[in-house]
Amino acid sequence: MTTEEARHRVQSAIDQFGARAGMAIDLVINEVRSSLGNETANVLIDEFDLELHYNITPSEPGSQGS
Repeated sequence: MTTEEARHRVQSAIDQFGARAGMAIDLVINEVRSSLGNETANVLIDEFDLELHYNITPSEPGSQGS
């Protein structure tokens, strides 16, 4: 998965499910953490304001997968 693919999948989930997109987005973010690292996942979380809207929190710096 690339960062652009992840962005597209997050945006698609938001467009399709709106306020109920949290579970779908969480799956994407977990996949990003596994394949691209925590830093990339945190960028997406910030970019889409996922912590505020879907309670998806960024990873701590230095945690596994970064």
